Amino acid sequence: MADSSGEISRTLKVLHVDDDPMNLRVVQEILGAFGHQAVMACSGKEALERLACEAFDIMLLDIHMPGMTGIEVIERLRASTGPERSVPVIALTADVYSRRPAEYVALGFNDFVSKPILVSGLMATIRRCTATAMPAALSRTG
Repeated sequence: MADSSGEISRTLKVLHVDDDPMNLRVVQEILGAFGHQAVMACSGKEALERLACEAFDIMLLDIHMPGMTGIEVIERLRASTGPERSVPVIALTADVYSRRPAEYVALGFNDFVSKPILVSGLMATIRRCTATAMPAALSRTG
């Protein structure tokens, strides 16, 4: 939820999926500076496993990863039957030419952030995507 200043008024639990350890570290530092908890996953497979057993407020998902791409992850996630299927997901990619942001939304993403990541853009996108979403702690029973 955002308060009247537009800031996120609660701590978010964020799953960040990227095969690049430096990207994971940078985003972890950004989220931590805003008081949010970053949980890192290095692959699409690991992300789906975490989502199946752990609640998150939002996921940041790299598009270009070896093994399972971000597109494959979002397809599997949205096709699943558990509560994780509705977690807001932001696509992250340095490849801003192959798809327009609207195409990512059509694929099942809630929004899109280009790399290199600008702090203000990332936080504004997270704020938009979590403004109406139910907190992770409340979205699961058990």
